[in-house]
Amino acid sequence: IKKETVIGVRVPVLRKYVKEIKNTTLADEFLNSLPHKYLEENILHALLLENIKTYGDTINALNEFLLFVDNWAVCDIMSIKIFKKHLDILPEQLDKWLNSSHPYTIRFAIKMYMTYFLEECFKTSYMTKIAKIQSDEYYVNMMIAWYFATALAKQYDAAIKFLENNK
Repeated sequence: IKKETVIGVRVPVLRKYVKEIKNTTLADEFLNSLPHKYLEENILHALLLENIKTYGDTINALNEFLLFVDNWAVCDIMSIKIFKKHLDILPEQLDKWLNSSHPYTIRFAIKMYMTYFLEECFKTSYMTKIAKIQSDEYYVNMMIAWYFATALAKQYDAAIKFLENNK
């Protein structure tokens, strides 16, 4: 991150501001003003995305925003709660993001697989998808490692087979 793009506003202050402006025309205008100049604007944008009411609108907003995500902090701060209600159809979208050429879009998809599909909705096929990702991007590879570390904690029997078989 270029230092001239950092203002220095702390995340708790941004979270408080999100509570004040979410679901307002100001928030809508901001979400429609991509690209942003500052790191904190991107974090604010990411936090505002969490408050979108419908799955379709959330996917559309993420498709617009993910292309502008250029660091792990913005990527990893997003916690999209509406996804919990759509776990039956979410993998289709995640697979599209996994096939992106943009590293932080891929990282975000892996994070969503890690967040929502390593417990009761777990399938070995999801782990296979993550294991097949080949990337020269450090932050993609670190997310793959984080995914498998978490998988070892939550789905040990399945995850250990991938590691033991060098998958």
